[in-house]
Amino acid sequence: MPKDREDRKDIEWRLPRHARSVSRARSLLRDQVTTWKLPDGVTETAVLLLSELMTNAYRHAKVSPGREIWARCTLEADRLRISVTDANDTLPTPRHASPDDESGRGLTLVAALSDEWGVGPRPGGIGKTIWFELWTPTL
Repeated sequence: MPKDREDRKDIEWRLPRHARSVSRARSLLRDQVTTWKLPDGVTETAVLLLSELMTNAYRHAKVSPGREIWARCTLEADRLRISVTDANDTLPTPRHASPDDESGRGLTLVAALSDEWGVGPRPGGIGKTIWFELWTPTL
């Protein structure tokens, strides 16, 4: 097996579309990246951005009961990639929130704080996947 595939670390969580899943995903991610010994700054940014994506999936993915939100975390040599998949086909776009708006800044934060991000239809299925990457020091 090539060395870069041996070094790859990958974990996925499937959570109910419920408000409590946002904090659960944050806890799961924090625990996981701690075991990978990532720098505190990378960890804090990843947890914040995952929280934003999970919140969007919970609030906006109005789908049948029982559908789950999937969160995936992959660490390769120089980057941490986090993705969130839900069963809603509507692709989100960043909004321009006014100072008085109480929401609408999630994707703007993702765009500002991540090194790369994107959104697209879920491969081979119903829904979409939103992802971001944070570069990490060589581990």
